[in-house]
Amino acid sequence: MHPADVEAVWRIESARIVAALTRFTGDFGLAEDAAQEAVAEALVSWPLDPPANPAGWLRATARRRAIDAIRRRAALQDRYALLAADGEADPGDVDPDRIDDDVLALMFVSCHPVLSPEARVALTLRVVGGLTSEEIARAFLVPVPTVQARITRGKKTIAAAGVPFELPAAGERRDRLGGVLSVLYVIFTEGSTATSGDALLRPDVAYEAIRLARTLAALQPDEPEVHGLLALCELTAARFPARTGPDGAPILLEDQDRRRWDFSAIHRGLAALAKASARGLGPYGLQAAIAATHAAAPSVGETDWDRIVVLYEALGRVAPSPVVELNRAVAVGMASGPAHGLAIVDELVAADRLPGSHLVPTVRGELLARLGRRPEARAELELAARLCANQRERSVLLRKAAALA
Repeated sequence: MHPADVEAVWRIESARIVAALTRFTGDFGLAEDAAQEAVAEALVSWPLDPPANPAGWLRATARRRAIDAIRRRAALQDRYALLAADGEADPGDVDPDRIDDDVLALMFVSCHPVLSPEARVALTLRVVGGLTSEEIARAFLVPVPTVQARITRGKKTIAAAGVPFELPAAGERRDRLGGVLSVLYVIFTEGSTATSGDALLRPDVAYEAIRLARTLAALQPDEPEVHGLLALCELTAARFPARTGPDGAPILLEDQDRRRWDFSAIHRGLAALAKASARGLGPYGLQAAIAATHAAAPSVGETDWDRIVVLYEALGRVAPSPVVELNRAVAVGMASGPAHGLAIVDELVAADRLPGSHLVPTVRGELLARLGRRPEARAELELAARLCANQRERSVLLRKAAALA
């Protein structure tokens, strides 16, 4: 069996394995370590002796590793007795009705408020998504030891804080669900427009966020914002095939071949948006509705920009932020003319709402160019290029600036 097959099984089963072990051992860190040891053993043994039931093999091996670790801890002999009582039983058959709840609890633990935002992202990708430290490091362009340190500190923090492995009570769950969604949103956003490096997209990261969002939607079907986030991710990812050329160079929205958009993803996104709309749209649902408006348009010029302005105004009321205002400025510039959009951007500049961001001079430069104020537009786009950490985006900004010479 090829190592890629091991990784595929692990990616699918890892969350269930870690979640079940955490429930039985009461130790999140031990469970994750035991699961990692099992997959390491699989990489060695499976090519020589492929198991008939790969998922069951991983579960059984991880369970044995957990038992071995607990056996070495004299203070935990009582838990060892509990685990070892039916040592020959198939761990995959233990309390199967709890599996979905276990995975959901694992998400809440990985995204617990006691953790730093960076640790939440790393732990979620590692223990729920099944990604390796190397994969996470590549996704966020940080050294592998940095990712490993975040994971280690995160597990120690959870242990020190005595975070229980359980679903939060119904009232608390609704409050903490926002934290889980924000982690998935950060992961997807990094995949859909990389903040740095030489690639505009990191599809593997974005699609992992979508997979996790689908899992969460299946586990929390009555939460509209879960469906809203899933819709936003699906509708945004639908444009991936048209966003870059064969050489990886970005293709702007107005130049994209919309026939290359993923219409299956659009249909899935619209279905999720319909579920999100059942009880009124929250922040993610509103962003998904904006993405759906783009998906329905045959071209930039034929886009319903008035509707997008209204949606951004609603988003600004429920989740105000300078980025929302900047996006509203773009929409207003398209619906009512660049002068109106520029006025909104200038208010952001005067208030210093997005210091150091390349997005403000990018939008300001575009609006100035449309107004015929070419020298000012060029200066703004050159400033945006200096501030932009993504090499692909920077090249587009410099090309636009040069065209205004």
